[in-house]
Amino acid sequence: MSDEHTPFALVVDDDALIRMDAVHILEEAGFRVLEAAAPEEALAVLEQRGDSIQFLFTDVQMPPSEHDGFYLARKCAAYWPDVGIIVASGMLEPQAKELPAGAIFVRKPFSANVVYDHLQQLLPDGKKPEPLKQRALALG
Repeated sequence: MSDEHTPFALVVDDDALIRMDAVHILEEAGFRVLEAAAPEEALAVLEQRGDSIQFLFTDVQMPPSEHDGFYLARKCAAYWPDVGIIVASGMLEPQAKELPAGAIFVRKPFSANVVYDHLQQLLPDGKKPEPLKQRALALG
């Protein structure tokens, strides 16, 4: 169902099962999904594909990386300001200035409905994939 007009999302988590769950949620919302297991890998993907990525979903703690998801979110916001950002953690809460302006924090475990609700908030209508738009209309 993907085509060249389907927006990309980037999922970053060192836990393959959680990453697969997030990928599934975002594919159901209508995104083509790219994956990374560490912030450094995600930054490389953003450097290559940042102009086509609409949304970043990242975990916070990803050992043994020297950086965390808060760092990744701040870098993404600084260099790719049009990308919507959700940062997720089951262990840490963001401290002041850890999250960039406009980013949203969610606690793990997260549900598809929580992610969909935040996507509706974060993304302007012109950047929402069709299934996400349809979901909003159905609920609206």
